[in-house]
Amino acid sequence: MKLTKKSHACVRLEKEGRTLVVDPGVFSEEDAALGADAVLVTHEHPDHFDEGRLRAALEADPATEIWTLRSVAEQLSAAFPGRVHTVGHGDTFAAAGFDVQVHGELHAVIHPDLPRVTNVGYLVDGSLFHPGDAFTVPDRPVETLMLPVHAPWNKISEVIDYVREVKPRRTFDIHDALLTDLALPLYDGHVGRLGGSGHAHLAPGEATEL
Repeated sequence: MKLTKKSHACVRLEKEGRTLVVDPGVFSEEDAALGADAVLVTHEHPDHFDEGRLRAALEADPATEIWTLRSVAEQLSAAFPGRVHTVGHGDTFAAAGFDVQVHGELHAVIHPDLPRVTNVGYLVDGSLFHPGDAFTVPDRPVETLMLPVHAPWNKISEVIDYVREVKPRRTFDIHDALLTDLALPLYDGHVGRLGGSGHAHLAPGEATEL
């Protein structure tokens, strides 16, 4: 599996000539979803879900399909019948040749005064987990954890404890668009020293083989 980091929370996975994209939001590249055989969206917040980007991808390729939770699917399904699939915790499905399991139900708490939206994470091919905006712990081992390192709903001690609880072989940063170049080494240093797993930062457009 080839992993390409896109900006912020978006990642692109490629295997056997097919492409799966997760969370192409407004902080991601304009073409982040274009050319994808399948797109997964974790929740409705605009830094993870941009309707315009997804519509462009669906219109560009009539074979492209989307899997997501109900709040997102309702905004797209009428215009693209049969191509937008609603999923929830415990579901399993195949998308673009990848086996996907759905974990989690709610977005992390930003503040008690703000209502929590739904959020799901995706375990891809039983090895790579993208949690969206939550510290969801899958009920099975994870090789590669896409790690939300900076958000209004977390702090670095929680990020480190999340890595310790999941115990992946390796972690890669996501949800990092609001971190400056000065802050990135501090965050990555703490996670790398204290998390107990291999840790790396991929710049947007950088790729690695898993």
